[in-house]
Amino acid sequence: MILVTGAGGNVGTALLTRLRADGVAARAAYRDPRTTAQVIKSGGQAVTLDLAIPDTIGPALDGIETVFLLGATSPAQTTHELNMLEAARAVGVRVVKLSVWRADEGLSPIARLHQPVEQSLVASGLPWTILRPNFYLQNFLRQSSIREAGEFSFPLITAPISFIGIGDIACVAARVLTTDGHDGCVYDLTGPKALTYAEAAEEFSDVLGKPVRYVGLPDDEVRAAMLDRGTPEFHVDALIGVARAYRDGGAESVTSTVADLTGRPALGFADFVRQNRDFFD
Repeated sequence: MILVTGAGGNVGTALLTRLRADGVAARAAYRDPRTTAQVIKSGGQAVTLDLAIPDTIGPALDGIETVFLLGATSPAQTTHELNMLEAARAVGVRVVKLSVWRADEGLSPIARLHQPVEQSLVASGLPWTILRPNFYLQNFLRQSSIREAGEFSFPLITAPISFIGIGDIACVAARVLTTDGHDGCVYDLTGPKALTYAEAAEEFSDVLGKPVRYVGLPDDEVRAAMLDRGTPEFHVDALIGVARAYRDGGAESVTSTVADLTGRPALGFADFVRQNRDFFD
């Protein structure tokens, strides 16, 4: 049995869908007991788990062989994930951790949340695998301005990025969770091509048949706008920190890992836009 933490998030939801389609037994972990109850009522496997409360972790691990570890991004994320590792060591389960691009180097605030968890996992004595995806394609689905004004804005990054789709991350995770040969492996996950945001705007324009432009905002403007929208200060500073880390390069590498592990190529940018045309057009 596989325990999927972060089951209510985008990656967790996609992973559970993939596992269930493959007929794999998986237990979804939710912080909200109402969600847990709804899933159980509909015939699914679910448990209430709050990584901030260690007493909830042991029962969630009962009968579990492998944990997919995905903590919510927050100032306490490192502590929460280390709580799971401590409990995992006590029962000897395998751990597949979803991390972030170049987490071992601690280049950004988000990477520095994952770095100590990776280090602890490697030293734990448990069988482990680490997945490090690059920027998510689905971040563009927060940009309703593409449909409304023919433009999108992010903190300024001028260098190319090898964006990856959440579906591909889920397919890789499902493969790693259900097959042998991945213990002690770190997998860097990317899309098939690196694009600048300006080149991404050209892809949008070509697919949608209308002009779309990228507006790269200075850090102070991004910070003010996000705070005005009610984004928590921690998340604002973390996202700006990521932009600063990769502004001039470092996220442009392309790997074949998705194709190697799943047998099919990673989703390309234009195909992502086509799949989500109803949102963008």
